[in-house]
Amino acid sequence: MITSQGSLPTSEVCARIRHFGYAASQKIRIYGEEFEVLSDPFPSEGGIAIQVRSNRTSQARVLQLPATVIHRVSQSKLRAA
Repeated sequence: MITSQGSLPTSEVCARIRHFGYAASQKIRIYGEEFEVLSDPFPSEGGIAIQVRSNRTSQARVLQLPATVIHRVSQSKLRAA
């Protein structure tokens, strides 16, 4: 599967997103809320998502990653090439 952000395979984008801190057992702050990441990034409808648990409600859910995160990963790959 190829992402719409360029010619990077989705699996490579997911691997690079993990290196940005969006990996299982990490804590992140996104959309104004703190989460514990329960899964590594995976392809989802229309993008890439992770499973998280909200620190505020302790509820687990799937969180779609913002396009800016995916774009930043894609751009860092292009600069490294």
